[in-house]
Amino acid sequence: MTQRRNHAPNTLPTATLLPLAALMLAGSLSSPQTAAAQEANAEGTLKTVTVRDKQESPTQAKESLLVKKSGIAKGDQALKDIPQTVTVMTEKLMNDRNLDDLREVLKTTSGVTFLAGETGEEDVRMRGFSLQQAGDIYVDGLRDAPLIERDTFNLDRVEVLKGSASMLFGKGSTGGVVNQVNKQPFLMDQNEVNLTVGNGNASRLTGDFNKQTGEDSALRINAVVHKADNWGAAVDKKGAAASYRWGIGERDEFTASLYHLETHGRPLYSHPWMVDNGTSTNGGSGANTKGTLVPVLDAKNFYGMASDHLRTDTTHGTLSHKHRFDQDSELKTTLRYGQYSRDLLGTQVGFKSLTQLSDLNDNTALKRSPKARFGDSDVLQAQSDYSSKFQALGFQHSLIAGVDVNHENARRNNSATTGLPTPYADSLVGTPNNGVGITDSRVLASTMSFKSQNLGTYVQDTVQWTDEIKLQGGLRVEHFSTTYTDAQGYSVDLSKTLASPRIGALWQPNANSTYYTSWGTSYNTSGDTYLYGVGTSLAPLTLQGTPQTLKPNANLTTLNTPPEKSRNFEVGGKWELFEGKSLLGLAFFHSEKYNERNTDVDSATNQFLLSGKRHATGLEFNFAGRLSPAWEMFYNHTWIPNARIDVSSATGNMKQGDRPGLTPEHSASLWSTYRVAPLWRVGAGLNYRGQQTPLINASIHTAAFTTVDAMVEHTVSDNTVLKLNVSNLSNKLYIDQVYSSFYIPGTTRRVELSMKTLF
Repeated sequence: MTQRRNHAPNTLPTATLLPLAALMLAGSLSSPQTAAAQEANAEGTLKTVTVRDKQESPTQAKESLLVKKSGIAKGDQALKDIPQTVTVMTEKLMNDRNLDDLREVLKTTSGVTFLAGETGEEDVRMRGFSLQQAGDIYVDGLRDAPLIERDTFNLDRVEVLKGSASMLFGKGSTGGVVNQVNKQPFLMDQNEVNLTVGNGNASRLTGDFNKQTGEDSALRINAVVHKADNWGAAVDKKGAAASYRWGIGERDEFTASLYHLETHGRPLYSHPWMVDNGTSTNGGSGANTKGTLVPVLDAKNFYGMASDHLRTDTTHGTLSHKHRFDQDSELKTTLRYGQYSRDLLGTQVGFKSLTQLSDLNDNTALKRSPKARFGDSDVLQAQSDYSSKFQALGFQHSLIAGVDVNHENARRNNSATTGLPTPYADSLVGTPNNGVGITDSRVLASTMSFKSQNLGTYVQDTVQWTDEIKLQGGLRVEHFSTTYTDAQGYSVDLSKTLASPRIGALWQPNANSTYYTSWGTSYNTSGDTYLYGVGTSLAPLTLQGTPQTLKPNANLTTLNTPPEKSRNFEVGGKWELFEGKSLLGLAFFHSEKYNERNTDVDSATNQFLLSGKRHATGLEFNFAGRLSPAWEMFYNHTWIPNARIDVSSATGNMKQGDRPGLTPEHSASLWSTYRVAPLWRVGAGLNYRGQQTPLINASIHTAAFTTVDAMVEHTVSDNTVLKLNVSNLSNKLYIDQVYSSFYIPGTTRRVELSMKTLF
C-alpha cells in the first residue's frame, strides 16, 4: 500500500512515449517480490482489523498518483483484482496539471477522443465507441446526466473502466465507463485554499474544508469560482458541494450531500479547416475530397457572436447508508435526486468563399450561422449494492449483488434556433471577437420529451478456486422502458428486457503479480435515453421526397431497431513494482460491436448509418506511482493497430472496410515529477494523439500531434506552496475535436500561477 508522504517527489521524462513502455516492462521483470509472505497472510490480517476506517489514507488521491482500490467494479476492490483495464486519475494528478474540467482530464486518458458535434462537444469516444450518447458517465457509481458542464473542484479521482461493462452498469458501456468519485468527509481537520491566475484574464479560486465534528462524524465543503475571458471564449463557473458523514467506521454509516454547479460561458464552437492533398491546400466549396485537415486560424481567436452562451445548471442531493453486517459483508444503499439544464447558443464559422490557403489574409470573409440546443432533466435514482466474503462448498467466495432503479423525465430541443434574427453578419479573419451580437429572441420550447425507467439487478461471484486462481462470473438483467412525446402530442412507447453476462479468471502466483482474462457484453437500446437517433416528429406518416408524399415515419423505424450489442475480450497482467509503490498494467483487448447504429446526431433529414458490425483490437498500457522517493510518474497508452467496419451496406463514407472515425492508432499521456531539492519539485508531461478521421468521413484525416506541459513547484513554508504551470508549451496549433465539416482547436498556450494555502 502506498505510504502517505507530504509533497511526494517526481521527475522530468527524458524519453519519448513509445520507448517508455519497454522501459517499464523491463522494470517489471526485475521487480522485487519481498512482500510475498506478507500478502500470503493478508487474508488472516483482514480478519482481525476493525472496521473503523479504510487502510488507505482518506486523502490518498490528494497525496499520490497511485491508488490501489476502486469502487468502479462495485464494492471496494483492489485494482489488481479487477480483470479489466482501469485507469485512475487522482486529485494530485489533476492538481499538478491544473485540469479543472472533466474534458481536460479525459483528454489525458489514452484511447479517449471527442466528437466536435453540433451538440456542443458532448460526445466522448473510447476506443472509437460512444460514451456519452449512451450515458456512460457516472458520479459515485450513479449515472450522470448528459449535456451538462463538469468541473473537478469536488473530485477525489476520476476512474475509467475500459471495455464492455453492462453487467455492472446496465445499458451502454460499450467502450467503457467513466466514474467521477466525489470527495468524502474524513476524521481530521484539514483546510486548503487554492488561487490560480493566468493568461486570458483567468482566475480560479477553490476551497476544500474538512472539519471533524465528533468522534465518528465530519463535514466537508468544497467550492469554486472560475472566470476567464479567453479572448472571447469566456468561462464563468460557480459551484459548491457540501457533504456530512456520520457513523464513520461504525456498523451503520450515513452520508448526506448536496452539489450545485452553474456555468455561464461563451463557447468557441467551431473553426473551419483547409484540406491538404499533398499538392494543394484548399477548402470551401472547392475542398479537396481527400487529404489532411489543416487548422489555419489562431486557436485563441473567437469568431462567434458576443451573444453566444453556454448556460448549464446542475443540482443534486444524495443520501447514502452503509450497513456492515461484519467485517466481510456490507450493504450500501444510495438515493439521489437531481435537476439538470443546458442552453447552448453557439456560432458555426466557415470560410465564405476562400478556396486556396495562399489567399488567406486578414480580409478573408467568414460566414456565421447559429447553432442552438436546449435540454433539461429531472433524474431520480436508487441503488443498493451488497458485498460479502464467505466459505461455501469448500471454496472462498467474494459475492457482489445489487439492484438499481433510474427514473428520468426530460425535455429536448436539439435545434433551438427558432426566433433568431438570421442570417448572422459576416466577420473577417483579422477581427476576431469583434463584439457583434444579437438579441436572443428565442422561446425555449421542447420539440421532444420523454420519461424513462430503468430497473436492473445483478449478481457476480468470484471463487477462490486454488491459492493462486480465482474464477469470476456475473449476470445482469435489466428492464428499460420509455415514453417519447413530440410537440404535436404523438407518443411512442418502447420497452426492452436484456441480459448481460460477464466471466473472468485471475492467476495470482505471488503477491506482486496478477494475470487475467475476461469476457463481457454490453448493449445500447436504439431508442436510447438521450434521443440521438430520434427526430422531432412521431407522427405515423410524414411528408417526404420530391414531390412530397406521405410515407411511414423513419423515426418510428429507428426507435424499433433492435438493440446494438457488443462484447469485449481482454487478457492482461498487473504488477506491483518498486516495493509496491507503483502499479503497472498491460492488456490485449478485442472490442466488437454488432447490429450497430451510427447516427448523425444533428441531421435534419435523420440520416443514419447501420454499419452492422465493427471491431477495435489493440493493447492498453498503464503505469502509476513512484519509481524512487523523489520520482513519481503517470503514463497510459492505447495502441489500436486494427480497427475496422466489418459489415455495412453504406456506399459513401464510413463504408465497409473503413477504419472507424475518431479511432487513432496511437494515443498516450505522460506526466512525471521529480523533487530536485527539499523545497522544489519540477514536472513535465506529454499528450500524444495519432491521426484520426471525422466520424462520418474516412477520406480525410487530422494530423498526429504531441503537446508538452511543464510545472515548477516551490514550497514557501509548511502552509504555502507556489506553482507555475505552462500547458501546450510550444503553443502548437492542432485539431483537438473534429466533426465532418469543422473542428475545435486545441487550447492555446496557457500560463498559470497558483498559490495553495493549508490551515
